[in-house]
Amino acid sequence: MIGRIIICCLLCSLNAAAQETTDSVSTKEDKPSLMVRLHQLQQYLDDKAKAKVDPHYIEVPEKPWRVILRYKENVVDVDYSQSLDLPQTNEHSDWNLSFEPPVASSVGFWVGYRGTGFSYSKSLTKNAGRYYSISSTGAKYGFNFRLRRFNTSDAELSSTDYENGQPTGVPYDTVVSMPSPVWIRSVYINGYYVFNGRRYSQAAAYSQSVIQRRSAGSLLLGATWYQSSFDYDDIQNGVYMIIGHGIYRAKVHQANLGIGYGYNWVPLRGLVVNAMVMPTISVYNRVKTYKYETNYDLSPKDPVDDYGNWDPETGKWANGKTHKPLLMAVEKKVASQFDYWEIDPEVDYSMLRFNLDLRLGIAYNWSDYFFGIQAQFNNFNYKTDECKVNIYDAYARVSFGVRL
Repeated sequence: MIGRIIICCLLCSLNAAAQETTDSVSTKEDKPSLMVRLHQLQQYLDDKAKAKVDPHYIEVPEKPWRVILRYKENVVDVDYSQSLDLPQTNEHSDWNLSFEPPVASSVGFWVGYRGTGFSYSKSLTKNAGRYYSISSTGAKYGFNFRLRRFNTSDAELSSTDYENGQPTGVPYDTVVSMPSPVWIRSVYINGYYVFNGRRYSQAAAYSQSVIQRRSAGSLLLGATWYQSSFDYDDIQNGVYMIIGHGIYRAKVHQANLGIGYGYNWVPLRGLVVNAMVMPTISVYNRVKTYKYETNYDLSPKDPVDDYGNWDPETGKWANGKTHKPLLMAVEKKVASQFDYWEIDPEVDYSMLRFNLDLRLGIAYNWSDYFFGIQAQFNNFNYKTDECKVNIYDAYARVSFGVRL
């Protein structure tokens, strides 16, 4: 009897263990694998992308991955303008320094899923500075980031002189070499919202994440953050500092808002031509200028140089004057007693600066391949009571890609 009870207990234990094993195997089989989860996530993203657009106007390709080869050229032009007044002689001069580094050419690639991805490019141009960019687009939004940094000694100087308010002679224009390089840096961050995102897509022309099937347009709301610096603080550029009211560095921080319009024209299947224009107004504009004070100024040249030696302790020349005419130093080609020192920087706030964002894009899609040409132009400007800076930044890009 006892033996039968023991056998029954063993059988029950074995059955329970077998059932537990079966349940464990069943649980493991029911738990989705990593590949299944990735597929589910991809399906969710694809369904979400398709749900945001009108399929009669915008097609979301079935193949979500893209590999794009790109060739790009970027151009920057900086104009630095100032005005000089000589009240003693009733003379006035407007002058402008223009800096333009070599065209920055680069080749690279972009790899990504839908509107998000990674890009890398290699510069093909020497002495063009450094240029970085990041961009992302979606059905109703777009984002751009650009960073440019370069230095140059080559400049074009132009000036016009006036006497008693009337031009004298002909405007002066020549190429000059700065004694020490000028450094220019700029950061551009832009985002925009598309009101008619169901029927109009910027991405169709600029990143080809979707395909525009019918012509459509939309109002766009844009916001831009821009900051830059203009720096030639090496004292070898002292002459330019003196005639530039002592300024050796200017920094600007600018926030802009704008309303623009974009239009996608589809003349035939697979081809889209985009044009977008967005004027912006700055709602925050802060310019900080750093200055040197010197013992030379722009007063008329004295007939006799009786200034003697400069005394940095008293801040005066031997004859008691605080400044010596710059023309005397220029005439002798030397300023052995040239002295300078930093003074407190000045901060200027202003509103309603007008900037411009222009874009043009062309794309053609066939099978799983596409080809595109894109261009963008931006203009930024800022000024103080003493100087004005205009920066023109533009690029053109050719791309060829495949969907995977």
